[in-house]
Amino acid sequence: MSALEVSQKTGRFIGVGVGPGDPELITLKALRLIQRASVVSYLANDEGGSQAKTIASEAFAGVTHAQNEIAIVMPMSTDRSLANEAYDNGAKAIANELLQGKDVVFLCEGDPLFFGSFAYLLERLEGHFQCQVVPGVSSINAASSALNHPLTVLKESFAVVSGRHTAEQIDTALAQHDSVVIMKAGRARPRILMALRKTNRMQDAKYLEYIGRENERIVRDVSTLEDKAGPYFSLFVVTKSERGTR
Repeated sequence: MSALEVSQKTGRFIGVGVGPGDPELITLKALRLIQRASVVSYLANDEGGSQAKTIASEAFAGVTHAQNEIAIVMPMSTDRSLANEAYDNGAKAIANELLQGKDVVFLCEGDPLFFGSFAYLLERLEGHFQCQVVPGVSSINAASSALNHPLTVLKESFAVVSGRHTAEQIDTALAQHDSVVIMKAGRARPRILMALRKTNRMQDAKYLEYIGRENERIVRDVSTLEDKAGPYFSLFVVTKSERGTR
């Protein structure tokens, strides 16, 4: 896509966070933008299913005009070249709508700029079009609420890592920080459990899947957790077992 000057005549590209799964966690601003949008875009699997669109289903019930949809099919593969090709094609389709003066709302699970797919589209379209971001409730905040447990207090340090990080990086985070959230546990669950044992933090950890959804699962004693790969939408919350009161 050739460079384009930002023009008031083009539409806006708006990344909207729809939260981790509970449709009632969508903000009023996100709801309004979804319902008013000329075009809605989202990631989809090979069968056309979209987690973000499903979360926002109640918002679509209030739409009173025709909306175009751009489903960006994301192959389930670790090959980043395939993902980049999907983002390239998605960005071109979105740009075509923006050039017609239509606003495009991109639905993103959680928050658009926190491990969000919106970031990859933003880097392709920012500078060419007006871009806006509406924050959403992240899975980290939703996990803390589901556990009724604070992530950090007083002077505790806090780190966020991914199951895609190396074993050494995860070990270091667990050893150096009071509170650690390990995102995208999925396939890395056996490695994460090993790291928790190695750093003596099994008793500090909680495990959550599909937060805010009907199939939500919370394991408060991770020593009982199956030592095998889990679903993509899963994470570990690790906090100090004992905390001071001052």
